[in-house]
Amino acid sequence: MATERWTIDTSHSSVDFVIRHMVVSKTRGTFTDWSGSIELDKEEPSKSTVTAKIVVASIDTRDKKRDGHLVSGDFFAAEQHPTMDFTSTRIEGNATADAFKIIGNLTIKGKTHEITLDGDYNGLNQDPWGNTRIHYSAKTTIKRGDFDLGWNQILEAGGVLIGENVTIEIEIEAVKGTAPAA
Repeated sequence: MATERWTIDTSHSSVDFVIRHMVVSKTRGTFTDWSGSIELDKEEPSKSTVTAKIVVASIDTRDKKRDGHLVSGDFFAAEQHPTMDFTSTRIEGNATADAFKIIGNLTIKGKTHEITLDGDYNGLNQDPWGNTRIHYSAKTTIKRGDFDLGWNQILEAGGVLIGENVTIEIEIEAVKGTAPAA
């Protein structure tokens, strides 16, 4: 088996999210402290694996007060559940071709659910320091209630303050080997 280990270079990658606010607008955020790796099986790409660990307290929505509320018990309960974790269980399609699916277990606030990430292979290249880099994009939508992130507020004019669906958008640049270089 020709398995290659790739370490996600988080300084050139992102884990972002989008959620509806007051029914019609969108609020965006990101997580700034996380890590992950890819075990890429070149002979059988469907057997490749992906893992990631996200520090909940690193949430950044460009509003400190909102970020503080999000890490509280109303949402992520970061003191009791400091990380979100993802471990793939299978890959459908070829992880070194155009589009594929990453199926795996996402754990948030002690609740684990299977999710499917729609992935895109964006290419392979070499950086100026001689490191081989691989590039991916992935996207999924989860329901807040599935992960006990259900706090909300009814609006006087109708509807709710925060939407139920959260779109997660991921951009990955990974370095072949165990640690990203400059």
